[in-house]
Amino acid sequence: MASCKQASGRLATIEGKQIPIDSTISKSQPIEDFIAPYSKRIDEVLDSTLAYAPKTITKEDGEFNTTAGNLMADVVRLQANPIFKSRTGKDIDLVLLNHGGIRSIISAGKVNARNAFEIMPFENTIVVAEIKGTDVLEMVAFLAEAGRAHPISGMQIVLDNHRKIRKALVNGEPILPERTYYIATSDYLVSGGDHMGFFKNNTSVTDTDYLIRNAMIDYFKKVDTLAPVIDDRFYMEK
Repeated sequence: MASCKQASGRLATIEGKQIPIDSTISKSQPIEDFIAPYSKRIDEVLDSTLAYAPKTITKEDGEFNTTAGNLMADVVRLQANPIFKSRTGKDIDLVLLNHGGIRSIISAGKVNARNAFEIMPFENTIVVAEIKGTDVLEMVAFLAEAGRAHPISGMQIVLDNHRKIRKALVNGEPILPERTYYIATSDYLVSGGDHMGFFKNNTSVTDTDYLIRNAMIDYFKKVDTLAPVIDDRFYMEK
């Protein structure tokens, strides 16, 4: 009697090669023809005029607050508050975003949805963190030390000429250490992104399921003219 012995295989090598995707690859006309109507429709939606900007809106036109930052922060507060209030019965106290998250300008002239995609190309949603006043004070200290125009809304920070905090208010009132505050921000920052660790001490986080970009598009549809200004929400006394 004889038995069959099953041979076992063993992987010896793996080989591969890199295929660059660049201009040397010729177009496939059938594919081009297939996507053409979809591409045309997307361009029509993105490029349709929603509002008008009398002058360029940028994150580089101010030291502590800018037209682009003020616009984005105010839009987040305006658009997200009804959603947050319907779910919790509470109002958003203030907004904090990050300067680096603004990725483009809005040029003077017609404003469309494509502008919103250029400014905020990321899929970041608006979330609302519930934190104590002690953490809000830590946030103020962070903003004063950072010296960057991180977008804020609902808050005022005034520095003296030595860049020390002279005054910090939320909706015109002093910050109370034991009070609870509701801060709208992005899902990226609430997890400590951009060194904003004070958000990690939150009591709760409410996700509005609302993209920052979509909030901007919805706001553009509501208004005729975008005219944000550099104001006194964050400045240094001379």
